[in-house]
Amino acid sequence: MKIYGEDEIIIKCSEINSTIQKIQEVVKQSSQKVNLTFYKENMEYYLSLKTILFFETSGSGINAHTTGEIYKVKNKLYELEEILPDNFARVSKSTIVNINHIHSIDKNITSSSLVQFNKSYKQVYVSRNYYKELRQKLGERRNYEI
Repeated sequence: MKIYGEDEIIIKCSEINSTIQKIQEVVKQSSQKVNLTFYKENMEYYLSLKTILFFETSGSGINAHTTGEIYKVKNKLYELEEILPDNFARVSKSTIVNINHIHSIDKNITSSSLVQFNKSYKQVYVSRNYYKELRQKLGERRNYEI
């Protein structure tokens, strides 16, 4: 058995179209590790981003919500937006959600829409300015699920 030094993915295609570019982006982002430290009282936690439902601003900083807990993070929301993988989407000035945990969206034409999460009572609002981008990301995710 031959062992290689680094992982390599080769894509062979007749042309680089939007689908190939999306595949390249997904592969690129999946190889980037985001290491965040989460805080609760005097403890530091090292959680998988898969467990995070959403990040939101509060009076005392940025909170990371899981189904049952709330943790603090030291990053600013705009910093998180830059480093988080593509399955996270900004939905308002104060919130970034993990689209993999979205159960439903109660769309409201005149004001913010309500997002509900799988296996959680927690909810967030999507402002009208961010709704279209969120729907697009949800549609892309659906297209790439196997």
